[in-house]
Amino acid sequence: MSCWMPECPALSMCRGLAALPITCLERAKDLKTRLGILLHKPELGHKIGSSRKLQLGSRRRDSSQEVLEWRESFDQLLKSKSGVNAFHTFLKTEYSEENLDFWLACEDFKKTRSKTKLASKANRIFEEFVQSEAPREVNIDHETREITRKNLSGATSTCFNEAQAKTRTLMEKDSYPRFLKSTSYQDMTKQATSRGTSKRSHT
Repeated sequence: MSCWMPECPALSMCRGLAALPITCLERAKDLKTRLGILLHKPELGHKIGSSRKLQLGSRRRDSSQEVLEWRESFDQLLKSKSGVNAFHTFLKTEYSEENLDFWLACEDFKKTRSKTKLASKANRIFEEFVQSEAPREVNIDHETREITRKNLSGATSTCFNEAQAKTRTLMEKDSYPRFLKSTSYQDMTKQATSRGTSKRSHT
């Protein structure tokens, strides 16, 4: 006589898990890990927030001097992350931000080490900024455009050097002086000067 007993639910579940493909189990583990990270996020966010407050404090101390340094030279402006952001905002008002975007793309391009990525990035930059009737075509002469096109056949970190230099010169001689005279930069320098004066009066 056979004795029937109900199967243990836990045993049934284990058998069910064993029957699942390995990829499903790996996904489940990955999901569990992600949930764990999410559960700990508030604490992590608090730590990040605290460190950001400290960084902002130090930035406020240096920002006044930094703003005034932008008028010393175009190089000084380009060295400053906040300076580049302010200049980019100004260029947007003149509908010429593609010049700075191209220059920044070239700077990023030079840091690429992989030859495969170098070639794909070079083509992408050329198609977006350099070729005739590109979506965000920069203002360079035909000769520079053709030299850059030829450089793409054996893309190296220097293939945009000439086009980048021409664009930089154009910004330095044309857009940069207008930026320094702009209302937005004048307001920033006034604020920076007043902060410097108030700091001196408190010491």
